[in-house]
Amino acid sequence: MASLRERLRKSWNVFIGKDNAQYMNYGPSYSRRPDRSRTLYGGTKQSIVSSVTSHIAIDCAAVNVLHARVDGNHRYVETIDDDLNKIFTLEANLDQTGREFKQDIIQSMFDEGSVAVVPVETSDKIDENSGSYKIYTMRVGKIVAWYPQHVKVDLYDERIGQHKQIILPKREVAIVENPLYSVMNEPNSILQRLIRKMSLLDTIDEISGSGKLDLIFQLPYSVKTETKRREAAKRKADIEKQLYESKYGIAYIDATEKVTQLNRSIENNLLAQIQYLQKLFYNQLGATEEVFDGTATEAVMLNYYNRTIEPILAAFVDEFNRKFISDTARSQGQAIIYYREPFKLVPVDKLADIADKFTRNEILSSNEVRAIVGFKPIDDPRADELRNKNINESAEVLPPANTNQADYPPEEGQYLDHSAIYNILLRSRKEKIQNGTKKL
Repeated sequence: MASLRERLRKSWNVFIGKDNAQYMNYGPSYSRRPDRSRTLYGGTKQSIVSSVTSHIAIDCAAVNVLHARVDGNHRYVETIDDDLNKIFTLEANLDQTGREFKQDIIQSMFDEGSVAVVPVETSDKIDENSGSYKIYTMRVGKIVAWYPQHVKVDLYDERIGQHKQIILPKREVAIVENPLYSVMNEPNSILQRLIRKMSLLDTIDEISGSGKLDLIFQLPYSVKTETKRREAAKRKADIEKQLYESKYGIAYIDATEKVTQLNRSIENNLLAQIQYLQKLFYNQLGATEEVFDGTATEAVMLNYYNRTIEPILAAFVDEFNRKFISDTARSQGQAIIYYREPFKLVPVDKLADIADKFTRNEILSSNEVRAIVGFKPIDDPRADELRNKNINESAEVLPPANTNQADYPPEEGQYLDHSAIYNILLRSRKEKIQNGTKKL
């Protein structure tokens, strides 16, 4: 009872003391997120295209992007835990996490062909260590106008909850262009042709499912004269009225009248053309249909990551390095890099064999392998050592070099290296010479 009273005394409830909050001015409100970009590939007509671009954007966002320090060969040394690194790993702005921010860049790039990434909140002075401004938040904007040295960007202002169009220098904005622009964004590209064909197919489907009966009535008299055509129109209206007013859609006709049904399927090659263009689109992306339905093999996925994901990430990272990493920072080994976890697609039965080979050849330590599997590291210092666990350490089984390590004969189960075996043979030879059994 005392613990409950203590909890109630120190706790805080979100619904208590908020009576006046309903009348405060929070700014403009929307039923949907105003900062979210609206893709041109959305909707039912382009559902296949939207699913493909979203899948690629998700795969790109899953790759780790870091602000790191590299050596002279551009190899990873350590992660720089600063505000720029937090944009990619933790929080990019008030509305987006680091992963959502990367996905927004790729998705908007697919939609527009090129996209602007704008540093919104920065430091007011240049940092002496890095030689550039510190960047705290970033947002993705749509480029609405191009100038020789500037761009006009449609950017969301989180302070007032509205979009604004501002002109910014190109040197201060990362402009990421789609490396697959000729495949996806050109007016006569494969993707645009696929979209037009799918729109035609949807139009035909709407006509077929519009509820029309598509009937032809053969009347027992000729309708060449104006009087007969008026009688035919009156007869048609009478049948339509019967069908409309009938509970089950039933109408009667004369015994001399005939009905012909026309709503049979019309054969065309539109669906075959769409399937051909879709396969060609996958091939030009460097992927197959199995990649997007989850049945691709490891070789197919590796080809997809090398031909599709890697060029997109390279365009994204190279532009960030060019605009947001100064010459001073590059001389210090700073860079924005990306890396993909290579063991995500490996089955469990093969992972054990890979772990054995990596530890035996002193590439990974035991704790590093445990982190890949998903287990927490252990406190044993030997788990962080790069050595082959299948071979005993010579320092544990052999005495120091200055001692009489070459005892002859060796004890049972004792491990001997080459130097120990040589000492044993040399001592045996000396003993034979001293005993007169061997002459010089």
